[in-house]
This record gives sequence, C-alpha cells and structure tokens, in this order.
Amino acid sequence: MSSYQSIHLVQRPLTHIEASCFELREHSTHALAEGQFRVKQTHMSLDPAMRGWMSADTDSYIPPVALGDVMRASGIAEVIESNNANFPVGASVMGMFGWTEQAVSDGTGVNIVPPGLPAEAVLAVLALPGMTAAQGLLEIAKPKAGETLLVSGAAGSVGSLVGQIAKAEGLRVIGVAGSDEKCRWLVEELGFDGAVNYKTDDIAARVAELTPDGVDIYFENTGGAIQQVAVDNMNAFGRIVVCGMIADYNNETPSAGPNWISVVKKRLSIQGFTMPDHFDRAPQLMQQVGGYLQAGKLQYRVHVLDGLASAIDGINLLFSGENQGKLIVKL
Repeated sequence: MSSYQSIHLVQRPLTHIEASCFELREHSTHALAEGQFRVKQTHMSLDPAMRGWMSADTDSYIPPVALGDVMRASGIAEVIESNNANFPVGASVMGMFGWTEQAVSDGTGVNIVPPGLPAEAVLAVLALPGMTAAQGLLEIAKPKAGETLLVSGAAGSVGSLVGQIAKAEGLRVIGVAGSDEKCRWLVEELGFDGAVNYKTDDIAARVAELTPDGVDIYFENTGGAIQQVAVDNMNAFGRIVVCGMIADYNNETPSAGPNWISVVKKRLSIQGFTMPDHFDRAPQLMQQVGGYLQAGKLQYRVHVLDGLASAIDGINLLFSGENQGKLIVKL
C-alpha cells in the first residue's frame, strides 16, 4: 500500500501567512469505491485568493477552508487508478485537488485536459487566470475597440492576460506593476502601450501622461494608491472591474478607498466579481481564451517551485511581488 503527503491548514493567519499555519501529513492509500478514481498531482497552482480562503470569514463568495482540511488549490494531475469509465488511467485532468500529492475524486468539478497541452500553459492561461481575465474584461467591462484600459497587477497571472486580451480587441492598454523589469516585460514583450512602476514612479503624473484621453476601463487587482489615481483619470461612464485587492490581503485593517465624488460626477460603474459565480461558463471561457492562445495573441511566464512543501513559504511570493509570472508548484 503506497503513501503520499498533503498539507493541511491548522491555524488561520492573523496578517501574514506563517509556516505554523500548515501541517505536512503522511497518508496511506485505500481502495477506491465504485465511480471513484485516484490521481497523482503533477502541478499545483498558488493564487492570491488563497489568503481569503484561509481566513475565518464566512461572509464571502466561497466558504473558508476548515481547520484540519487539506489546503484548497487547483491543479493538474494524472489518473493513476480508476473505477470510473469517464476518467481512464493515464488521462490528464484539472480540478480542485488541494495541496496534496494524491487525491480521490468521483469526477465532480474535474475536467479532462486535451492532450498535447503543457500543464504549465493550462494553469497559467486556460485555468483560473484565463477564465477570470476573460469573464472580467469581456463580459463585465464590455470593452470597445479604441478605448483605454488601465490594469493594476498587470504583470500577474490575471492582469497580464487581461492586458493582452484587451490589445487583441483593439484597446490601448496601460499596466501598473512593481518593478522596472516587469514594466519592460509588459511593454516590450506583451505589447502594452505603457507601464507604471508604482514603487518608483510618480503614479498620478505617469498615469496622466500615459492616458491623455482618459481611462475608460480600470481593472483592479491590487488596491493601494493606484485606486484614487484611476478614478481621477476615468472618463464619464467609465467601468471599474474589481477582481482583487492583494495589497490589503495581509492587512488587519484595509486601507482607505478612493473618494467617491468622482464616481458621482463621472457616473462610473463599479462591479466586483469572483469566478466561482461563473464556473458554469468555464468550458466556453476556456475555449475563448484558448482561441487567443492558438492565434499567438497570449504570452505567459511561470515561476515554478519544486516539491509540495515549497508551497508553505512560496505562497508569500504572491504578496511580496517576488514571483515572476504564474506561481506553480511542480510535484
């Protein structure tokens, strides 16, 4: 009987995520029931949303991870044993398997990954980042060719795809990121029209310089000082899509938001959204994002950590901004 390891949430972080919040456990495998299959996870996604899943907040879009449970995460896995004809041995699958080397499923929420697609491309583009970018930009912001998009966290897994999809749809795109290297990557490789380093630039002056005709869509991933600057530069009837607030995820008290006078004067529309509300559209969204990828309109880069235990400290790279691309654990 073989064994495997998993990481369980045993303590909720107060502010920053500490190693003491997790416990590495060893398990023995057990016989499968009818309709079940066993997977060996090969790649696991680390996402900013995990910080919210670790909190005790039940007033959210998804229940928190219960103390003692395997930490929640999506990943790519190989079916290694099966009593389910829909998931044969050898199939590559994607699902919410958690921080674990192996998992057992009945197929709920699990999808077959088309052959020939690298696992890193699936997690970085077709999975949660791509679906989030497509739903938030195309379905909520409803962009029109010629408009100007400002996106924060632009070098992140979601922000970089939002900007590239917007470029493919004929928009002018300005990204906000946290280093000169990330800003160069946005402009020189992804084709953004400009980039702002929020750590070293005069944010207000730089955004005004790069958006002389104003901002029609602001895609919010981070919060922080860029919020007020974005609102100040919005055009009348502009749309703001609030996808994430990563700058506040580790703060006990959230920072103050923008003044709403401009929201009234400019008749702005603001909508928050989360992907779990739209998982019924997952097949269409993945197909839509896949079309951009096949057409050569999307580039991505990944930051790979090795081994299950690397997730314990590695998750904090998302909040320090040290990750260079989609953060993935290779098992």
